[in-house]
Amino acid sequence: MRVRVASRKSALALQQTRWVISSLAAHLPGWTFEVVPIVTQGDRMLDVSLAELGGKGLFVSEVEQALLDGRADIAVHSLKDVPAEVADGLALAGMPPREDPRDVLIARSAESLADLPPGARVGTSSLRRMALLRALRPDLRIEPLRGNIDTRLRKLAEDGFDAIVLAAAGLKRMGWADRISAYLDPELFTPAVGQGVLAVECRADDRVLCEALRRWTDGPTRTAAMAERALLAELAGGCQVPVGGYATVGPDGRIHLRGMVADREGTCVLRAEARGDNPFEVGRAVAAALQAQGAGGVIAAAQGG
Repeated sequence: MRVRVASRKSALALQQTRWVISSLAAHLPGWTFEVVPIVTQGDRMLDVSLAELGGKGLFVSEVEQALLDGRADIAVHSLKDVPAEVADGLALAGMPPREDPRDVLIARSAESLADLPPGARVGTSSLRRMALLRALRPDLRIEPLRGNIDTRLRKLAEDGFDAIVLAAAGLKRMGWADRISAYLDPELFTPAVGQGVLAVECRADDRVLCEALRRWTDGPTRTAAMAERALLAELAGGCQVPVGGYATVGPDGRIHLRGMVADREGTCVLRAEARGDNPFEVGRAVAAALQAQGAGGVIAAAQGG
């Protein structure tokens, strides 16, 4: 069977897609795979902040359209880029084991966030990271930094930043883990929903591919991702709101989910957690706890700001 695989054209996206293809090929002997590269709106508009562009689907919509148009059979996404609701007719059918979900600091000289000097320039493209950096180190100068992972690493060296914050998963998948100065504690620096998870999407009515991807999926990864995405859906969060969620699944199948909502300045950071057996119920429980603390007003202000 020949499978066409839609992917963004960035170096990281293609590396992730090649990894998925290699894993699927080992799981599905006799199947062949062909990459269909796609340039998304988010890739074309690198000089505009994600919040201004207005949504998580910036890196996903055109890739999904290739599935709906029949130009591709499956698509590989970083799950943190995928909106809480996928397009009609499509399904997130496959998820391999999660890579490291943490955020990391890459610094020119410091060995930790605490080691950065007062007033240090720190670059990031994420409102969530900006808010958490401001909450933990209000003295820092947090400045927007967009671009592919290799571009951001180059700007650290060339544009006078003292440090940048990236996802550990992308660096590890690119073989650049040696660039990491410090891992940021997920209990304080809550990762993005789905961070470190790759999601393989296909048409919902393609029973052969849906079943093959279901058998290939890592169960604990999918359960954790479902809990995190249930939290995101309940909060109606996106790129315009600093929202985080990180779930782990124990050997007994019990889910532990931590959630976070913050204002853009990091002056208000709300946190909640819950445990349970059903990922949707756990996600809703954390969302309800955050709403009880005033998350609705924080989100409304962030979306209006």
